[in-house]
Amino acid sequence: MDNLEKVEKLREHANVTYEEARRALEENSWDMLDAIVSLEKQGKTSAPKQSQYSTSYEQQEEYVPVKETVYDKKSRSQNKDTVKILLMKFFRICRENSFCITRYDETIIKFPVLFLLLAILIWKIVLPLLIVGLFFHFRYSFEGRNDLSKVNDFMDSAGNMADRVKREFTRGEKEEK
Repeated sequence: MDNLEKVEKLREHANVTYEEARRALEENSWDMLDAIVSLEKQGKTSAPKQSQYSTSYEQQEEYVPVKETVYDKKSRSQNKDTVKILLMKFFRICRENSFCITRYDETIIKFPVLFLLLAILIWKIVLPLLIVGLFFHFRYSFEGRNDLSKVNDFMDSAGNMADRVKREFTRGEKEEK
């Protein structure tokens, strides 16, 4: 860097005139740092604003708890992953398993569980139809890859209960005659 460039840089940096910058550099053997210090001592330029760093809580203008922030970001990310995994498992189960309606051990209809879940949206129609169907010897079960024996046991017990209610009802009619 030649002397003319040094004068221009000092003039811009220290916000002084061309003559003051040249004189400061000449007095300090064309050393930029010494020239800046010299101008500051003469009061022709102000020292740059200094930043202050502290580890104490009182002196900080804005306190950000880093550990908690990082933990929150991780937990939100993990929660998103967990929800995503659970939804994927749920849809896989719905796709791999079927809801079956049978009557006298003959399959009438078989469809994916997802359609049954959609039918729950109109539960005021579907639920009474399913219950009435139990009294007309319709039976409901689930088939698929997953172990659904507990759900099927419940479905069988609902069918057996409907049979008992029907027998009691018909027995009560016969006794009245």
